[in-house]
Amino acid sequence: MLTSWVLRSLPWLSQGLLHSLNYFETVNQVLAKRASFGTEVMRLEGVVKPGTIERTSNGACVHPRGSGTNQVHVDAHGSPPQLFQANIPVVVVGHFTTRHSLDFDGTQIPGEAHSSYIAERIQSG
Repeated sequence: MLTSWVLRSLPWLSQGLLHSLNYFETVNQVLAKRASFGTEVMRLEGVVKPGTIERTSNGACVHPRGSGTNQVHVDAHGSPPQLFQANIPVVVVGHFTTRHSLDFDGTQIPGEAHSSYIAERIQSG
């Protein structure tokens, strides 16, 4: 009986583990399936588009981009503009303001993950 339960649970457990290993969603992934992500909290990754870093009263606004013209508008609350650099990847934790909006409310920038991701990308690139 226990073996039967384990075998039936294996696909469910493996999907859960695979999902938890996905550290972030890229701009391209999110825009390809925008409505399915809704307003759930996620880690969004993109490369900061040059000329889009702006200081705001809440922190900073940036436009991370994917390939082609894919980009979103991120309002990073509490994040100073110095955390962002043009043409450098960034990971922002937050959510889209509405189910179909391209406006993303960023609540956190995982600093240690951001710097290690940059180092990894520089070494492999």
